[in-house]
Formats: sequence, C-alpha cells, structure tokens
Amino acid sequence: MRRRYISTRLRVGLALGFSSLVSAGLFFVGAWANNSLEFIYLIWNLFLAWIPVLLVLWLERTLRRKLWSSWEAMTATILWVGFLPNSFYIISDYIHLQEVPRVDLLFDVVMFTAFVLNGLILGYVSLFVVHTELLRRLSTKVSALLVAFTLLVASFAIYIGRDLRWNTWDVLLNPASLLFDVSDRLLNPAAHPQIFTTTVSFFVLLGSIYVALCYVARMVCQQKLTAKE
Repeated sequence: MRRRYISTRLRVGLALGFSSLVSAGLFFVGAWANNSLEFIYLIWNLFLAWIPVLLVLWLERTLRRKLWSSWEAMTATILWVGFLPNSFYIISDYIHLQEVPRVDLLFDVVMFTAFVLNGLILGYVSLFVVHTELLRRLSTKVSALLVAFTLLVASFAIYIGRDLRWNTWDVLLNPASLLFDVSDRLLNPAAHPQIFTTTVSFFVLLGSIYVALCYVARMVCQQKLTAKE
C-alpha cells in the first residue's frame, strides 16, 4: 500500500513537470518566431508557482512527525502562505498580451493559457494538501473557513503584486515600505477602489474553481469506492 502511494505521488509530479516543460517549450517557440524574449517573465512566474508545492511537501512530511504548532511546521506554513499567491498571480499576466506587436496573437493566447493553467494547478494541488491536513485535525466547517481565508489573503496579495508592484521577496527585503503601502490602502479603502475589485474578483474566481475541483475529486473517489465494492 505504501509503495502504491509513493508511485502515485511520483506520477503526479512527473505529469506536472511535463506540463510545465510544455509551457516553457511554447514560450521558446514564440520567442523564436518573434525573435524576442519579451515574455520571459512567464517562466520565472511558473518557477515561483512551483515553490508552494515544494513547501507543502515539506509541511506534510513535518506533520507526520511533529505537531502543527512546532516551529518547523509553522515556518513551512508561513512560507507556503507567502508564496501561494504566486501560483494564482500568473492569471494577471494576460494584461501584457497586447503590449507589443507579435507575429501571432492567438498563439500567444495559447502560450499564456498554458502558463496560467499550470500555475493554477500547482496552486490548487498545494492548497488541497493543506486542506486535507486541516480536515484530519479540525472540523469540515473550520477547515473550509481557513481555506477560504487563505484564498482571500492570496487574492489581496495579487492586488498588492499587480497594482502596487510588490512581490514576496519584499516581505524580507523591504518590509517597512510594503507595510506602509498596505496599511494606507486598508485604512483608506475608499481612496483605492481597485483594492475591492481586484481582491473580490480573484477571491470569487479562485474560490469557485476550488469548490468545483473539490466536488470533482469527491465524485472520483466515490466512483472508485463503488467500483471496488
């Protein structure tokens, strides 16, 4: 049983890695056709989307040996929350599609979508693992509320990244300026209406997709159990 569990994880990892390589391949085809590395940041953003998956694997392994309140598990959790928005932030890169003239706009749409979908999948995979760990320790309602709060924080972080141009590293490199910008928006939200539209729209999008994916996963599990019976 243990061997099958590891094998499944490995197959999922390989599938995700292959899908990410396809995205990178599409980028290089587009770069060659346009003789430009204009969208090279997509590869960096996809790399950042992988970090929450690696962090959540560390968290999962830690929770097998220690309590969630341990310093190691808490460190992994905080880092995961900090990097998770990068997985979903890549959606906002669509706004760059028409910034420069390109050979084939439709190809660029396909390329961007490949990066966006891979980022979303990586983010939801890591979120699902955390959700599973929460369900082992807390009630269904409390776990759902914590997941919803995490997505709300991620949505607000996307606003910070896209509109204020801050990134995850600035939490360590420039915390004072970041805190000033964020507190100014929170204390004077009426002066910054974009904070609501960006945060709420991403929260609704990310939350609704995650709920749908959870129901699909539940349906698949139920079908497997029925097949075994």
